[in-house]
Amino acid sequence: MRRMNRWRAPRWVRLWMILATRMGDGWLWYGLGVMLLIDGGPQKFSALGAAAFAALFGIFVFKVLKRLSHRPRPCQLEPHCWSKVLPPDRFSFPSGHTMTAFSIALVVSYFYPSLEGPLFFLAISIAVSRIVLGMHFLSDVLAGMVLGVALGCASITTFASLGWI
Repeated sequence: MRRMNRWRAPRWVRLWMILATRMGDGWLWYGLGVMLLIDGGPQKFSALGAAAFAALFGIFVFKVLKRLSHRPRPCQLEPHCWSKVLPPDRFSFPSGHTMTAFSIALVVSYFYPSLEGPLFFLAISIAVSRIVLGMHFLSDVLAGMVLGVALGCASITTFASLGWI
C-alpha cells in the first residue's frame, strides 16, 4: 500500500485510474442499462433484471460487511500523494466498486458474450483504480472480485431457476 501510494504515476495512468473509478460510481452501469434497453434484443429484460438483482444485493452485502469490518481506508492511514478522489464512505473492506463491476460484467457477459472482453477490462480497470487511488487495499479488491463473481453467478442461477432466462 505504501509503495503504491508513493508511486508518482505517469499522467495517462492517473487520468485512466480517475476515469475508471468515476465510471465505477454507477454512470457506466446506468448507461449500459439504457443501451441494452434500446438495442438489447429479446433477452434485454432478463439481462437487466439479473444485473440489477446482482448489483442491488451486492450493495446490501458490501454495506453490511463494511459495518462489520470497520477497516480504515489506505488513504486514512497514509494520505495519497496525487489522488484528489474522496472515498464514498469511511470503511475499506470490501470494495463495493469492484464487487458491483464484477457482478454486472459477469451477468451481462452471460447474455451478451461479445461484450465479455470490454466489460471485464472495465471491471479490472475499476478494481485496479481503487488500489492506485488509495481507496482500498489489495485484499479489499480481491474480496470484491470474489464476492462480485459469486453474486453474478447467484443472480444468473436464480433467474434461470425461476424460468426468467
